Parts: sequence; C-alpha cells; structure tokens
Amino acid sequence: MQFLNLSDPTDTASFEQAVRRGLGRGQGLYFPESIPVVAELDALLDLPFAERSAVLLAELTGLDVATLRPIVTTAFDFPLELIAVDERVNALELFHGPSLAFKDFGARFMAGCLSAFSDGSPTTILTATSGDTGAAVAHAFHGKPGVEAVILYPKGRITPLQEKLFCTLGGNIRTVAIEADFDTCQAMVKQAFDDEELRTRLGLNSANSINVARLLAQVCYYFEAVAKLGGREAVFCVPSGNFGNVTAGCVARAMGLPMRRILAATNINDTVPRYLADGQWAPKDTVATLSNAMDISRPNNFPRVEELARRAGTPISAFIDSVAVTDADTTAAVGALHEKGYLADPHSALAWRALDASLGDDETGVFACTAHPAKFAEVIEEAIGLQVPLPDALAQVRDLEVLSATIPGDFTALRGLLMD
Repeated sequence: MQFLNLSDPTDTASFEQAVRRGLGRGQGLYFPESIPVVAELDALLDLPFAERSAVLLAELTGLDVATLRPIVTTAFDFPLELIAVDERVNALELFHGPSLAFKDFGARFMAGCLSAFSDGSPTTILTATSGDTGAAVAHAFHGKPGVEAVILYPKGRITPLQEKLFCTLGGNIRTVAIEADFDTCQAMVKQAFDDEELRTRLGLNSANSINVARLLAQVCYYFEAVAKLGGREAVFCVPSGNFGNVTAGCVARAMGLPMRRILAATNINDTVPRYLADGQWAPKDTVATLSNAMDISRPNNFPRVEELARRAGTPISAFIDSVAVTDADTTAAVGALHEKGYLADPHSALAWRALDASLGDDETGVFACTAHPAKFAEVIEEAIGLQVPLPDALAQVRDLEVLSATIPGDFTALRGLLMD
C-alpha cells in the first residue's frame, strides 16, 4: 500500500515511511492511495476486536497480519463498551484506556509501530494538544527508550485534571504551556516540521492525528461498534475538533461498514458546519468553550474527508453532515443524559445532543464518548450538581506538581526550547 501526500502527490511513502515522517512535503497529510473494501464482512465482524483490528489494519497499511497482531494486541489492551442509553441510542465508550480518552487507541498503536520500525536513531515526538491528545501521547511514550516527547498545549484552556494527567510525568516527557490557543500550537508544530535543521537534528515526528498511524487505528472501533450492534446499520455522531476521529469513521464507511450516515458535531468553533452550508472556508478566531478539546477553528484532518468525498464522486456536503452545538445546549445535554441514567462529559454530551436532534424514528444511533466524565468534573458539577468520583488515574495525579515550561505563541521561542 502506497501513501500519498495530499498536498503533493509526487511525495509518496510506504506506511512505515509515512509514520516515521509524520508530515509530508509542504506540511502535507499522508493518506492511503486507495481504501480497500473488506470481503466477507459478516465473518470479519464475528472476530474478536484485536484480531479483527489486525486484519483491518493489514488491509489499510500493507503490513501483514502477523506483524500487526502483537502491536494491536498490546495497544488495544483495555475495554471498549457500547452502552444502550435508550431504545434507539447507544454510547460508544472509548475512554477506558490509561489516559481516559479515545486518543489512547491511536497513540498506543503509533507508539507500537515506531518501536517496531525503529532503527535505533533518537526520535523527538512533537505534538500539540487541545486537551486529550497530550495525555494519550505522554502515556504511550513515557519511558520509551530513544524517544523524547514534547507536548504543546494552550495555557489555561484545558481543565486542571487534564493538565495533571500528562504534565506531571517528567522523564522523557516535556510539556510546554503556550500563551495562545490550540490553533497557534498546531501551527507551531507545522513550522517545526518545515525547519530542516530541526527535523534532522532532533529526528522530529508528530503524534497528532496528522500522523496516519493515529488516524488508521481509530477505524477499528467503528467496526467493533457495528459488531456489538449485531451488524445493524447505524447513524454515527462524533464530537469533532481536529476531525481525525470522524475521518476514521468515514474511512470505515468507505471500507464497507454499514452506516446510515455520519454526523460531525462541533462546538461554536463551527468552521466546518458553516463551510458545508455555504461553501466558504472562513475560520474565525478560536473561542474557549466547555468542550475545550474541540476548541479548534482550523481542523487539520478535513482535507482527508474532502479526499474521501472526491474519490466517492460525492459533494462534501452530501458525504458528511456537521452541526454546531452551543455551551448552553451542551450543559442541558449533560443534564438530560443524567436523567436517562447516563453520565457523559461535555464532548460526548454535545454529540448526543446533535444525534438526538437528527435521528429518525426508524434509525439506530451511536454517539462517540471520547473522554471520561471525571476529566471535566467542574463542568458536570455545575450542570447537575453532582460530584464525580475520580478514577485512580486522576486521583493519583491530582496533587502532583505541574512540570510544564511556559513560552509565548511564537515559533522562535519554541525553536530555542527545542534546540536547547
């Protein structure tokens, strides 16, 4: 399987090369040259999650199942639950990994791939996070020999518990609070990849969903959701910031997974919903919201969605739908779900709100639950007056010191830190 740089089709790579490079020439995203349609879908859905995932990823990457099986088995060694919220709607819980967020699937798979592909050269993982990616990357690479991770995040724009989960590890994990928004952090990472001296000297790689290993790993849990539904076709709603998670859903659909449709739910950072409505790509300044991991105005993965729509010969507005949800509606959704007996974090509740508003009477719905509610205890307590018990992963870091450096949102400052 060849991987194409969507910004420069002359820049091609194998899966291993694409994973090791992170970004292609001109900050381009790597993407499979074709999406294989799975054969014998029913037999595939009958397989256990890890074994099915190895088969799917072999199809998508060109690696053999025997190579992928131990990587996948180690990466996906935590539960994945599908919980019925009512007779029509199901919560796909993706937050049972070590960092309590869906990012664990992609980050751990990528870490396993890099270990398998390593030639012993030092590697620096440079990543931006709007909240959850940082913790997933930090835990996936913590203590890995020959790897240093540098994680940028917008200062004051993630919750205290999100920050404690990855900014207290130390060792080979360096965390940097940027005095700007996530879009600035993401732009600084891209600038670093355009700096040939930095790339060469530090062996730069990225573990954001711009790295194709992160993206493809997420395809697997859509198949698991449909398997748990007994093969039934569903409407999927995905809380969307950088659009990696929903891109993975679109890939799963292109592979033949039964999906009635797929809905990307954003907060009021609504670049994509406006674009699908009027055809104008017009990002605004990023606004801080209760669903802070989605506070992104320039979603990096959207070119991959557009590429899939182009290959399908479908207008982008017909290929995927997207709707924005306000903070007020998000808070109301947390309360409404709690009345149904289900406790959801603001990102997941936002997705349920969008799904509930669009689901037909004859449709089955699945909304992606992307983070453990305890990571957003302050929001939930304000919404429903309920204190959320902390799982061990958060209780153990709650009182630890944050080890982050702080720099302005300026690439020169980041370059100096990296070269130090």
